Amino acid sequence: MVQLTREHGRTTFRAGGASGVVRPRMLAVGLVLLVVVLVPFCYGMTIGSFPISFGGVVRALFGAGEPGAVYIVQELRLPRALAGLLAGLAFGMAGAIFQTVTRNPLASPDIVGVNAGAAALVVAGITFDFGSGTWLGVAGGIGAGLVVYVLSWRRGTTGYRFILVGVGVAAMCTSITDFLMTKAQVFEAQRAMGWLVGSLNDREWSQVQPLMVALVVCTPVAVVLGPWLRQLQLGDEVAVGLGTPVRFAHLTLLVTGVCLATFATAAAGPVLFVALVSPQIAQRLTGMAWPPMIVSGLTGSAVILTADVLTRHILPSAQLPVGVVTGALGAPVLLWLLTRR
Repeated sequence: MVQLTREHGRTTFRAGGASGVVRPRMLAVGLVLLVVVLVPFCYGMTIGSFPISFGGVVRALFGAGEPGAVYIVQELRLPRALAGLLAGLAFGMAGAIFQTVTRNPLASPDIVGVNAGAAALVVAGITFDFGSGTWLGVAGGIGAGLVVYVLSWRRGTTGYRFILVGVGVAAMCTSITDFLMTKAQVFEAQRAMGWLVGSLNDREWSQVQPLMVALVVCTPVAVVLGPWLRQLQLGDEVAVGLGTPVRFAHLTLLVTGVCLATFATAAAGPVLFVALVSPQIAQRLTGMAWPPMIVSGLTGSAVILTADVLTRHILPSAQLPVGVVTGALGAPVLLWLLTRR
């Protein structure tokens, strides 16, 4: 049974052993973002070289209608749309975790080397022909995250040291990627370049399914650890006073964030700036003191799906990577954040 109580202008709930504060503004923003996500998600499945009406898409999802339309929707457009939705959700949540743990709005997987590590190993697989699958990206991202954490550890880890070490690891991985690109054949280099920018083109179920599993596992973990995340935002000393196991909380939350970012990168490529800007947009929309995790994820999904629809309208025949639009939109936001600090 859920019990609601209003005291001092705030509404709280209690359900069994769980309790919390009801934030109407955050709920309203979340519902609006859910609609904003669904609009490009549904619209994206209707456009392409073979236009299909919304009713035709719905029928095709259930296996009805023309066989050609069923194949296009179920095997081509639905994996693409789900890859964008789930990758945005994972990137946004990972960015919120990184920025809250480090207490720095510039901390995100694409800044601290996680995405660069995934990219380096995937490009190596393409160049030397030992594979280019999802698991190479996952291994590269987790490996880079582990290196950053170990090198930044000094009886604990601090935000500024974690970011500085991450920037160094990102630069190293980017240099490796650039070197590999010079050694690759023309076809391999083109294939790698399309992936490096971040693209939803030609997504398959084999690329989407691991990301779905990662979100099913990591999202409940992140939600359960939410109280620790909010306490860490107050500072390590205050968090210790509140009974938070700071070192274990840092490790668990960063591992969760790294896993979300690496699986998203493996599915959609290192889509630029989504993990950086989504938490900041969500924080300002909700008026919270920290980036709200689920709202950040919905913001990330809205950014990627909207960017994908824009790329398909700007140059429909060129199959423009979605990372081109997110990079063009994210760079001014990054400059704005830098000038504010």
